Amino acid sequence: MQQFACFFIACLAALMLPSAAYADSFPDKPVTLVVAFPPGGSSDVIARTLAAEMEEHLGQPMIVEYHPGAGGNIAAKFVARAPANGHTLLIGTSGPLATHAVLYRNLDYDPVKSFAPVIQVGQLPNLVMVHPSVPASDLKELVAYAQANPGKLSYASSGNGSASHLGGVLFSSKTGIDLLHVPYKGAAPALNDVLGGQISMSFTDVLAALPHVRVGKLKALGIASATRSSALPEVPTLAEQGLQGYEVSVFFGIVAPAGTPADRVKKLNRAFAEVLAVPKVKQQLAAQGLEPPPATTPDQLAKFIAAQMQLWAPVIRQSGAQID
Repeated sequence: MQQFACFFIACLAALMLPSAAYADSFPDKPVTLVVAFPPGGSSDVIARTLAAEMEEHLGQPMIVEYHPGAGGNIAAKFVARAPANGHTLLIGTSGPLATHAVLYRNLDYDPVKSFAPVIQVGQLPNLVMVHPSVPASDLKELVAYAQANPGKLSYASSGNGSASHLGGVLFSSKTGIDLLHVPYKGAAPALNDVLGGQISMSFTDVLAALPHVRVGKLKALGIASATRSSALPEVPTLAEQGLQGYEVSVFFGIVAPAGTPADRVKKLNRAFAEVLAVPKVKQQLAAQGLEPPPATTPDQLAKFIAAQMQLWAPVIRQSGAQID
């Protein structure tokens, strides 16, 4: 009887081994990190910085793959429909992960229900920037000039409902000044026309603005964050200049398809957190203007996304922007 009991226990242990081994083996092949925008942009720089270090912490290479278009929705849809096994991830931004739920009449995915949050990578605060021809060197002078010259100031955005558009809507609301919105098909042409002086100003993230501000092609009047940026420490926050309640950033979050096993999400979260703590990575991301993430766990990221939706929904409605 004792021999039978031992045999039974041995068989039971053998049956349990495959599932344990399966759980421990994740990931058993390279992990794909999908970028929602073309190479060269903020998402791409951040994704490649993280991917370069991930193999050491995850045990498998991380491949960066591009699915640009529709403001990030094409990539979001691709990942939402990918197998929920943790091998396909999205580095998403404020648009596809939050504001598009209100902005788009018809989405092929649900920003909340279609994904399992993994970790927030960080935030890129917006800069209020003007062409050097605009006679203003700080927020007070800009507001005074706009009030004395109603309808003269214009701002460029990367499209209706984009972060640069909504940032302008909120800025106008908070300061009480009129700004003419000029939407473009993408961030590059929008920035080019501000650089050329055809458009007065823009609300652009630090990474995109940095090289132009440093050489004096654009003037940064203030940064829309709680603290000054380590990348541009000489630029004061808008709050320092008296504009309260205007903190506008593009956030970057890693998500997996909904239904991805919790243990795999946890393993991915831990690996990304380890990479984000690597001094070289921290230095590289800080040099690009990326601020540390306030949401470091999956639950915190889920709550952060919900708060972003609540913040921007009334601004989107005020802007009148709606996309089919």
